[in-house]
Amino acid sequence: MQIEIFSLCDAATTDGGKLNMLGVFDTIWTKKIPVVHPQCAVAMRIRFFSSEGNKHEVSVKFIDMDGKHIIRPVGGTVRINHPKEQRSTSVNLIFNIQGLKIERYGEYSIDLAVSGRTVSSLPLFVKEDKPKEKS
Repeated sequence: MQIEIFSLCDAATTDGGKLNMLGVFDTIWTKKIPVVHPQCAVAMRIRFFSSEGNKHEVSVKFIDMDGKHIIRPVGGTVRINHPKEQRSTSVNLIFNIQGLKIERYGEYSIDLAVSGRTVSSLPLFVKEDKPKEKS
């Protein structure tokens, strides 16, 4: 298995095997806490090799600094039909998040697990957007 893309973005779609992403980011700037980020998506492109089989459990967890979930973990089973002439097949997955509420400034983690093993992790930084000093 190979993680080809694992990103947090404003929006993502998949069509005809293509993964389309808009506005990849890792930082939310806000003047006050709590903050609600209205819409975002976790976009993934994972390549599975035929030698690994055709069934894989995939899950995404969004964790705060204390190791607590800030939203319910999501996941499911990915079933792959490997064409005989290909030794690998890619799968596009999108997890859309509406109204992401963040209670504190700091560093959060978005963790990707495949078959029960964490295979990648993304940071999300939530920082205070201080007023600019007037000159």
